[in-house]
Amino acid sequence: MRKDTGVDGDAQRIGQLVWMLFLKVFDDKETEWEMTKDHYQSPIPENLRWRNWAKEAEGMTGEELKNFIDNELFPSLKDLKSEADDSAKTVIGSLFEDAYNYMKSGQLIREVINKIQDGIDFNKSKERHLFGDMYEQILKGLQSAGNAGEFYTPRAVTEFIVNRTDPKLSEKVLDPACGTGGFLTCTIDHKRKHYALTTDAEQILQNSIYGIEKKPLPHLLATTNMFLHGIEIPVQIRHDNTLAKALIAWTPEERVDVIITNPPFGGMEENGIESNFPKEFQTRETADLFMVLIIRLLKDGGRAAVVLPDGFLFGEGMKTRLKEKLLTECNLHTIVRLPNGVFSPYTGIKTNLLFFTKGTPTETIWFYEHPYPDGVKNYNKTKPMRFAEFQPEIDWWDNRQENEQAWRVNFTELKTDAEAKAKPHWQHADTLKQQAAHNGITPTEKLVLLNQAKEQQQAGDAIYNAIFNLDCKNPHKIAQDNHDPESLLSHYTEQQQEIEALRQQLKTILNAALS
Repeated sequence: MRKDTGVDGDAQRIGQLVWMLFLKVFDDKETEWEMTKDHYQSPIPENLRWRNWAKEAEGMTGEELKNFIDNELFPSLKDLKSEADDSAKTVIGSLFEDAYNYMKSGQLIREVINKIQDGIDFNKSKERHLFGDMYEQILKGLQSAGNAGEFYTPRAVTEFIVNRTDPKLSEKVLDPACGTGGFLTCTIDHKRKHYALTTDAEQILQNSIYGIEKKPLPHLLATTNMFLHGIEIPVQIRHDNTLAKALIAWTPEERVDVIITNPPFGGMEENGIESNFPKEFQTRETADLFMVLIIRLLKDGGRAAVVLPDGFLFGEGMKTRLKEKLLTECNLHTIVRLPNGVFSPYTGIKTNLLFFTKGTPTETIWFYEHPYPDGVKNYNKTKPMRFAEFQPEIDWWDNRQENEQAWRVNFTELKTDAEAKAKPHWQHADTLKQQAAHNGITPTEKLVLLNQAKEQQQAGDAIYNAIFNLDCKNPHKIAQDNHDPESLLSHYTEQQQEIEALRQQLKTILNAALS
């Protein structure tokens, strides 16, 4: 495929490969359904089914094959979306709505098709398992595919989050920015292992998984991923922008039990999307808008786990108001602080895993600083994070004690203390406003009083808002810090790497805004 001049970059190669894989996997599933379902009818027109144009190694090739794909296959599959009488047609039409055949050589297309046909029989359990592992490697390749890296969350992170949120069999699980579907496939595996042990239970599982993805490539990858994990017709994986719907339009019936997601951080939404949110939470920053939506979409008692960058923890302005809402309406019980490199090479920005439950305010926040394994100074493509590294957190989770990696913050105490210190300033501001409202003062005196009131209000707000800086450092690590020159130099190097990562992220945002 790399020989073809029409395919430029890893993201296009992956997209090109996966639409072919999808049609092959779907055709294999149809072979099974034809034997197990009475009077099965394919949603794909007969001449467009994989078996009738791709299966034979000596079949169409060259210009004939390319013209067939470009002028018959893709247009016809896209049109299936308009036939709302069949959920399978809707899924396939949605997948091919924005898909493209990038390859220009019909001969090279035939070579790729033949390798797929010879290499995969999805109805053989051993080959299905091997293909599942291969597909995971394809998705992992997105990490180094430029901006497409935002759609893939490392397997270790998705497994840990699902392990700790523990979605039960009948609980509805949503990823509102599902990317390639990693959180959802881990949820499927988790439910099958612990809860879906009968045929009836499997059907409940099938109806409990929900995902929404804005961009076509990851939506194609996610839907194929669902097929590979046994979701027969993944109609609940929608191709849409979750943020395009007004916040108040989400009804109580649409709320879910569990939300697990890694919203694109550093991303900026197009103009107008922020108007779907209340004024105090309007921003173009994607991850912040998703956090507002997540709080809305959780049922009372619902659980969420979200991947967010350090910037969310220490951010001010709208982020402060958002964190106040989060800590007031939800119990933010745990923040796992990840080290550098977890998402390398896509980004070197430090990230955090926030776990919270809706319905009760936060009283205590536990922090756990995830360390590098012994002998590891940074994660990279060849040495990624492993799920086994999270075993200390898992062992600690239900019997929490402070240790070198874990500490807690009494948020209730912090809030009470901050309110007591801010109150005199707020009261003074109110007094000054009342004085400014008296009829017997000059305009100049009124302006002076209002300015003084503003200063007092800001002073009180600064004291109170400081409690919403969640960028809490490990107090045990601080106590162990020293001034060894090599340690200081290493720390300085890490800081420079973070600055460079932020600079590159800002450059990407500016380029996107100006394009």
